[in-house]
Amino acid sequence: MRILVIEDEKNLNDIIVKRLILEKYGVDTCFNGNDALEYIFSTEYDVIVSDIMLPGIDGFEILKRIRKKEIKTPVLLLTALDGIEDRVKGLDYGADDYLVKPFAFDELMARIRVLLRRNSTNGNFNASNVFSIANLRVNCNSHDVFRDDVPIKLSTREFTILEYMIRNKERVLSREQIEQHIWNYDYEGGTNVIDVYIRYLRRKIDKDFDPKLIHTVRGIGYVLKVE
Repeated sequence: MRILVIEDEKNLNDIIVKRLILEKYGVDTCFNGNDALEYIFSTEYDVIVSDIMLPGIDGFEILKRIRKKEIKTPVLLLTALDGIEDRVKGLDYGADDYLVKPFAFDELMARIRVLLRRNSTNGNFNASNVFSIANLRVNCNSHDVFRDDVPIKLSTREFTILEYMIRNKERVLSREQIEQHIWNYDYEGGTNVIDVYIRYLRRKIDKDFDPKLIHTVRGIGYVLKVE
């Protein structure tokens, strides 16, 4: 399951992301509303956790825009605003839940679990967690990977990269984007480690199968697509 965290306070953002990773969720993160919309419009998420007061586009405007596009992903708003008018405004714009800062992280995790269960009950669970392209199928819940119905065993890092690529299939991903997605704040980049993992994936995903799906975009990064 993949969660997007939108929070401009770096320390709080970092703590939320690390806690979610400990709970075995996949996580993307950003610090402003403009980047958030780019993530949301290009990737399917199971839950979005968003602050209201953000640089650029605020959390209310993010809600308005994604609901206008009929994106039904559950949204949990985080805010220091505790007035009833702000709560009503967020709910009217399409928020599914509302948590006032400061909050207990156990409560945040519990509310996320409730939204995930609600999403599953509404029939969105499989649609957002089993992805395919050509004859490759990736189950992001069970971590099962099949090519031509042949099971493929991947390491944790390999699966995380493949999951990110298939959720963003046909979209060019830079090495920096992949690095940030895999290591978040703990990785500084500057090595060829992503290239190494892509080579591992190609051996397992592409070497013995057609069509080839993992393609290099010279000077930028990689894309998962059928040519």
